[in-house]
Amino acid sequence: MKVQKLGHFVDGREVHLFTMENKNGVKASFTDLGGVWLSLLFPNRSGKELDLLLSVENWEDIMENPGHMGEVVGRNCNRIAGGMFNLNNKLYRLFLNDGQYSNCHSGPDYYGRRLFTVKEKGENTLTLALFSQDMDQGFPGDLDFSVRYTLTDDNEVKIRYKGLSNKDTIMNFTNHAYFNLMGHDFGSLSEHEICIHADSYTPSDSHLIPTGEICAVEGTAFDFRTEKAMLDTKRLKNELKAVGGYDHNFCIRDYDGTLRCAAEVFCKKSGIAMEVETDCPGIQFYTGNFMAAEDLGKGGCDYGKHSGFCLETQFYPDAINKPNFPSPVVKAGVVYKSETIYRFFRRLI
Repeated sequence: MKVQKLGHFVDGREVHLFTMENKNGVKASFTDLGGVWLSLLFPNRSGKELDLLLSVENWEDIMENPGHMGEVVGRNCNRIAGGMFNLNNKLYRLFLNDGQYSNCHSGPDYYGRRLFTVKEKGENTLTLALFSQDMDQGFPGDLDFSVRYTLTDDNEVKIRYKGLSNKDTIMNFTNHAYFNLMGHDFGSLSEHEICIHADSYTPSDSHLIPTGEICAVEGTAFDFRTEKAMLDTKRLKNELKAVGGYDHNFCIRDYDGTLRCAAEVFCKKSGIAMEVETDCPGIQFYTGNFMAAEDLGKGGCDYGKHSGFCLETQFYPDAINKPNFPSPVVKAGVVYKSETIYRFFRRLI
C-alpha cells in the first residue's frame, strides 16, 4: 500500500491518501478524512484505464462535499422523518437538514467531515476507526465504529462496518460512492444498464420519505428484475418526473442477513460491469438527480445532473419509525457487523 501525506486537518492532525493495487493492476484509493473512497482505476474493453468513481478535486474539498461523494455515512444513512424517533420510550430529536422534513445522513455533523484514526493497514487492507460519543448527532450511546476497506485480487472492494455501543442505538452505515462505468468524467448514464434483485420497493412521498408501504415492482418504473436502461426518457417524463430520476430504496430479495447479490450494472460501450453484494436488507438506487454543474470534481470536471449513480446498501429509510421495516436498532453491548462488496469485471455483451 502506498501512503501519501495530503496536508493537515483543522486540529493539526495529518490527512493521508492510501492507494492499494492488486495483482491485476487495479487501483483503489481512500483517505482517512471522512473515510472517503476517492478512486477506482479499472481497464475498459480496449485496455484503457478509467477512473470509475466521481470524487472531489482536492482533499480539502471533502469538507464541502455537497453530494457526499465516496463518504462513509453514519450513524444513520438516509432519512429520518421529522428528524425524530422514539427508542425505549424516549424521544430523540435530530437536526432538520433536509428542509423541515427530515434528517438526512445524520447531518450536519457528518462522519464524512471527520478525520478517522488508522487502526490497521496491510498491503491491500485499511481499517479506519472513529469514536462517536453519547448524543453525538442526537443518537444515544458511546459508539466505537470502524470501517475496513479491502481490495482483492478478484477486483473486489470489500467494505466491512463494525460498531459497538454502550446503549441501544441506531447503526445504519453506508458508503456514498458515485460510479460511472464510462469513467468519472463521461457526464452521462446513457450507456448504463442495471438489474436490481428486488421484487419490491418502498414508495416515498415528495420529500423522499417512505410512506411505510412495501409495494411490488411489477408493472412499475421500479421493475429492474431484468437488465434495463438505467435512465429511460419515457420514465423520466412520467413516473419519475417529480424527482428527476431514481432516489429510491429497493427491498433486496430473500433478505436473511447473509451476503447476496443485490444489483448488477453493465456498460456495453466500455465493456465494464459491476456487481454489488450485501448482507443489508435494502439498497438505495440514486441517479445523481441533484448534482449540479457547479459541483467540480477531479481534473476540474463539471459533475452535472445524472453524471453518476449510487448503490447504497442500507436499512430502509426511516426504518426506526416504521415498525414493519427491518429494524436498524442494535442492543447495548452487541457487536454490529455488516459487509458490502463491489465487484468489477469486463463483459462481452
